[in-house]
Amino acid sequence: MSTLRVTAEVLTVHEHPDADALELAQVGLYRAVVAKGAYRTGEAAVYIPEQAVLPAGLIEELGLTGRLAGPHSDRVKAVRLRGELSQGIVCRPKALADIDLARAALEGTDFAEVLGITKWVPPIPPTMSGEVESAPDLLPWVDIENLQRFPDIFTAGEDVVLTEKLHGSACLLTYLADAGRVHVSSKGFGAKSLALKEDPRNLYWRAVRGHGVAEAAARLAERLGARRVGIFGEVYGAGVQDLTYGADGRRESLGYAVFDVSAEIDGAVRWLDAAELLDGELPSVPRLYEGPYDIDRVLEIASGRETVSGRGLHLREGVVVRPAVERYSPVTGGRAIAKAVSPAYLTRKGGTEYE
Repeated sequence: MSTLRVTAEVLTVHEHPDADALELAQVGLYRAVVAKGAYRTGEAAVYIPEQAVLPAGLIEELGLTGRLAGPHSDRVKAVRLRGELSQGIVCRPKALADIDLARAALEGTDFAEVLGITKWVPPIPPTMSGEVESAPDLLPWVDIENLQRFPDIFTAGEDVVLTEKLHGSACLLTYLADAGRVHVSSKGFGAKSLALKEDPRNLYWRAVRGHGVAEAAARLAERLGARRVGIFGEVYGAGVQDLTYGADGRRESLGYAVFDVSAEIDGAVRWLDAAELLDGELPSVPRLYEGPYDIDRVLEIASGRETVSGRGLHLREGVVVRPAVERYSPVTGGRAIAKAVSPAYLTRKGGTEYE
């Protein structure tokens, strides 16, 4: 999930092709449906992204009572309005009436706290939870920003790799070479340096044991001379999320695919090419494209049918974009990595979004 920031942004306003009273306000590559005449190109307004949870007073002020997602109708979610995909909310809250929004846009001011907006945390089903223990040596996963929000993470023509983004639950495994032991965690627990104690009922431990992930990590640590190896995989199948990729969720057929690998070598943690390193030892997420970066091509590939099952059973969630050579990004302040999500996935009915 991306980080939550509620910022002022300079808008580009477009006509709505199918509604005389509506327009489209663009932020990055996102477009949000707004009332016609409310904003003009070049003006600044506040942008509230998807997965933000709004306080009741702000919901009422914006005229959105009963119109947002979630059991309390308070979560921002992508919707189609008169045929156009609307992602996020563009507004000028009364609480910021005395703020110079154009200046705030230049300074990158985050208004989430002052507006009482929080980040939505997906629920954790019992099979994905369990008893935890402190794990300060665990290698955590990172939040991935959306390419449509930050299209300048990559430069046109830069060599990139696109892998399919799977709709499952992220499983973090860290192998500690000195002690010969492993930590297993979820993305949420991992961010708090907590590991799940082994439990045969736990989804992540079932996947780790069923696919021999710990053994593969140990072999990789020996080959690399690494003190720690982190293997990050997506667990999927029936009972995990609404998209199953044909896996029925039983122990012997619980889906698992590695999407990233990191290793601590000579005191430095490095991100490495998972498919190249593992070379078939573990299943990996499908690699869909390698070549020069083109935003339109990326967004095209992000949509379509999934390739994991080999049968195109349902829609594709999206893609993850990485440079062919790992590098730092001044846009994210960390790794140059981003996701692009399919509009069909965002607006599907009956979708689940567990941790």
